[in-house]
Amino acid sequence: MSLIQLQNEQDWNLVKEQRNRIILMKNSTTCPVSHEAFKEFQKFAADNENETVYYLNVQDSRPLSNAIAEQTGVKHESPQVLIFEGDKVVWHDSHWNITNKKLAQANENTKA
Repeated sequence: MSLIQLQNEQDWNLVKEQRNRIILMKNSTTCPVSHEAFKEFQKFAADNENETVYYLNVQDSRPLSNAIAEQTGVKHESPQVLIFEGDKVVWHDSHWNITNKKLAQANENTKA
């Protein structure tokens, strides 16, 4: 499992330079719904060891979270997962819709 925390725009820009496909979770460290969604995200990461997945904690990285929302046009929510192909968001969902099963389906359905 490769689960990597992003903390700032420099981290984000480096990931975008290195990878075309990115799976990113916006997590709130104070929200019970986010806590449950993050557990599902961790299960997804463990079940998909060939994938590198990323997350940011909104409380620690609000400027990055806002920048991603602005760059993509996808309204910020937390918890939220976005799948990118290049600069384009090909799938996103939030709150109780973040489950290991839905993430696996979205990952499979959005692969080129």
